[in-house]
Amino acid sequence: MTDSRPVLTMTGISKSFPGVRALHDVNFRLFPGEVHALMGENGAGKSTLIKVLTGVYDTDGGTITLDGQPVSFSGPMQATAAGVSTVFQEVNLCTNLSVAENIFIGREPRLLGAVRWGEVRRRARELLTRLDLDLDVSAPLGSYSLAIQQMVAIARAIDIKARVLILDEPTSSLDAGEVAQLFRIMRQLRDEGIAILFVTHFLDQVYEIADRITVLRNGGLVGEYLTAELPQLSLVEKMIGKELDVLEGIEEHSRRDLAAVEEGTPLVSVSNFGRAGAVEPFSLTIHAGEVVGLAGLLGSGRTEVARLLFGADRTDGGQVAVDGTASSLRTPAQAIEQGVGFCSENRRAEGIVGDLSVRENMILAMQAARGWLRPVPRRRQDELVDKYIKALSIRPADPEVPVRNLSGGNQQKVLLARWLITEPRLLILDEPTRGIDIGAKTEIQKLVTQLSDGGMAVLFISAELEEVLRLSHKVAVMRDRQMVAQFANDESLDADRIMQTIASGSHQEADR
Repeated sequence: MTDSRPVLTMTGISKSFPGVRALHDVNFRLFPGEVHALMGENGAGKSTLIKVLTGVYDTDGGTITLDGQPVSFSGPMQATAAGVSTVFQEVNLCTNLSVAENIFIGREPRLLGAVRWGEVRRRARELLTRLDLDLDVSAPLGSYSLAIQQMVAIARAIDIKARVLILDEPTSSLDAGEVAQLFRIMRQLRDEGIAILFVTHFLDQVYEIADRITVLRNGGLVGEYLTAELPQLSLVEKMIGKELDVLEGIEEHSRRDLAAVEEGTPLVSVSNFGRAGAVEPFSLTIHAGEVVGLAGLLGSGRTEVARLLFGADRTDGGQVAVDGTASSLRTPAQAIEQGVGFCSENRRAEGIVGDLSVRENMILAMQAARGWLRPVPRRRQDELVDKYIKALSIRPADPEVPVRNLSGGNQQKVLLARWLITEPRLLILDEPTRGIDIGAKTEIQKLVTQLSDGGMAVLFISAELEEVLRLSHKVAVMRDRQMVAQFANDESLDADRIMQTIASGSHQEADR
């Protein structure tokens, strides 16, 4: 660290939205010449904190200082002008313009009103040379990889004289070589005295590049730590919110007998499934009546596995068999035809259709499977919807109310009903209990067990390890886009062992 005084402080920051307390009394500080990792699970408050800092959101309480002076930005442009620049995961530059134009857009050197393009290109080359980047500055930005585009965005930020550089998930779509190139530039900028706020879900990257770590959980500050003094396992514990001694005291759950379900031909078996930039090739078998838990931190590749199995994303290769017969799961239509259902973790963007009624939302998957030229008769709709409203205790019990008016837990039940109506053989549940109250969570957990007992296979994804252990016959562990272990859920498996695996990334085969 080059200075003992922070360049940026955020003190007592609070922010609420209707029904949600996103941040509560959060403190954060950033020093010149350091890389500071902001860590936390989904919903911890990381994005909200950055948006409060850059003026996207007003704060409900608290103060922000830059170089010791109070600041309150009206938006990202004012923050950038003050020296606080953000490079987002999705690069917000113009890919149809040249590299040089993107670096100087809105700040082009002019003479008598005319842009001096020669100087634009010369200064762009000089700036990129400073970062050891050899690019054709006249080429369209879109002709370069996402990694290069992010580095061009960083070049623009430092030319604007950024003192604070915020990198929001910059490595999520980069390969190992591109990450190494980005880290080289980050170290160079750190050594020049720039303060870097680094948001990522990759633990190895945190310990490779970060000097300091701040952990948020459920909108609150867990703590600030020097990276060298915080073991990876402790970081995982602080993010998840369960200390090992607390986990050991959790009420003993009934273990699911793996041998009882892993007899005969698997329902679904995939080998060397993967997608470049999303998840490394993996192999997995799921039997009828088996619940396979998928554990790992946010960004570890859990959702990517689910999307490949449902055909929402296309695998780069590998083989898949259904009931022992070679098959294909390359599109959602093929997956539905094979009896696969998928409840997305993002129920608002990829699940519910807010303007449609509960009934219309429930019937969507069945109608899609039949084809839109064969509408489900209204009487049949009413029968099915009434059945699942009662079975899942959906409230209010009015099938014609807009689904957007339901609570998060009841919206999740509507999504479950949508797929249960199709009578799937494999149901993929991605964070089905996240963000819902304990009563609804308990009901969904009971439902998963009942579906399994009835012969349905379930792929269950959750950040809550005790939930995964309670429900699963087998647990697969994801870390940094790799399936690093598979365990039988017997008496030897506990949250400690899973967290050790997440922290270490050691590859292990399923216990038998």
